[in-house]
Amino acid sequence: MLKIGITGNIGSGKTTVSKMFEVLGIPVFYADAAAKNIMTTDPVLIADIKKTFGDAAYLADGNLDRKYIANIVFNDDKELAKLNALTHPAVFRAFDAWVADIKNVPYVIKEAALLFESTSYKMCDYSLLVTAPLELRIDRVTKRDHITHPQVEAREAKQFTEAKKRELADYIIENDESKLLIPQILELHEAFLQLSTP
Repeated sequence: MLKIGITGNIGSGKTTVSKMFEVLGIPVFYADAAAKNIMTTDPVLIADIKKTFGDAAYLADGNLDRKYIANIVFNDDKELAKLNALTHPAVFRAFDAWVADIKNVPYVIKEAALLFESTSYKMCDYSLLVTAPLELRIDRVTKRDHITHPQVEAREAKQFTEAKKRELADYIIENDESKLLIPQILELHEAFLQLSTP
């Protein structure tokens, strides 16, 4: 079974593209959603987070105190790197377990904002980058998340540049509103089906 990694910088439309593959019957693992889940369900990760950031990282009900963690990691790149170093291996484990449960599909997709930054693209057979011009992406995110231009740019700065991701990606989908998305997705779906045939 082929594993395809999908990524794209903030506002590129990688989730929209992933949902279109789901419509074609392809299972999608959403790494960011998985990370949020395992922070409250993976006992090894919970213990590591408490050890690194203190017991205050978790609320009395067992949920992660997101505000507490955000205040630590979003103002300090070293602290963010520590959190990522704990979380990424746990997400890798979750992805492996998820893939092991899937049968009778030609390929699966792993959707991850930090596919290249976390090196998880190495767990995939091919990588697919969804791209869009920066101004268009900023416009989308300010409308979607009701945040400011500088806030979007701050999130963007925490990721590899789109140019660097283009160099690393095996396939690219242009989501710039000048090219239709569905024909690009159908073309790639056919390519992945052929690649998955022994």
